[in-house]
Amino acid sequence: MTYENIVVEKDQGVGTITLNRPAVLNAMNRTMHRELDAALTDMEADAEVRAIVFTGMGDRAFSAGADIKEAARLAAAAAPEPPRSEPSWHTASCVKPTIGAINGLAYGGAAVMASSFDIRVGCERSSFRFLAASYGRVNSTWSLPMQVGWPAAKDLLFTARVVEAEEAHRIGLLDRLVSSGELMETAMEIGRQIAGNDPRMVQGIKELMIGNVGVAWRRMYEREAEAQAGRLKPTPVLEGFRDFLERKGT
Repeated sequence: MTYENIVVEKDQGVGTITLNRPAVLNAMNRTMHRELDAALTDMEADAEVRAIVFTGMGDRAFSAGADIKEAARLAAAAAPEPPRSEPSWHTASCVKPTIGAINGLAYGGAAVMASSFDIRVGCERSSFRFLAASYGRVNSTWSLPMQVGWPAAKDLLFTARVVEAEEAHRIGLLDRLVSSGELMETAMEIGRQIAGNDPRMVQGIKELMIGNVGVAWRRMYEREAEAQAGRLKPTPVLEGFRDFLERKGT
């Protein structure tokens, strides 16, 4: 498939999706939303892709969020708004692990999207702003508390303030903080590490964790045991530990 607003690549089991509108700080228009959805769907179906890295083109922005100029034109024409939380929900519920390489600012809808990644790697240029309350809207109430907890999420959502890289790392909005020169290699190395594991188990772990949201603790334990007895039946010892046994012997 040919894309206008994103660049899609694949290497060593890791798919990469780059938001590609640098002239407008990678603002997300409706075409980009559709392309992100299509690229994610393709990668979910591609057995060779075991992890997906997202980043933005250029050195200023992961994304400035929604394309407000396009939104204004559509509003003036009374065009219907797109479904809420897209493409963030597809990213959050993607069957394969997602990694954000946050190469610059991630504001508005891009901050929502960033909070839906499984893992986020940032650099000195990374910053976030959850802007909805400042322009009379609401979002991220389902995603941000899962990453930073209720107190920090309330702070960021109520104030709509800028969160710089060091604070983002401290509160868990960034999982790793590296130099800008190391950003993509770090994200790709995480992807390669994931790709080297059993994809059935990696994807099963993600499915269980998503399914456990809102479930009682005991039920979480039971759901894991049920999965182990069924669709996530353990790999036989002689197969799963083959490398170890060949190195250490029995």
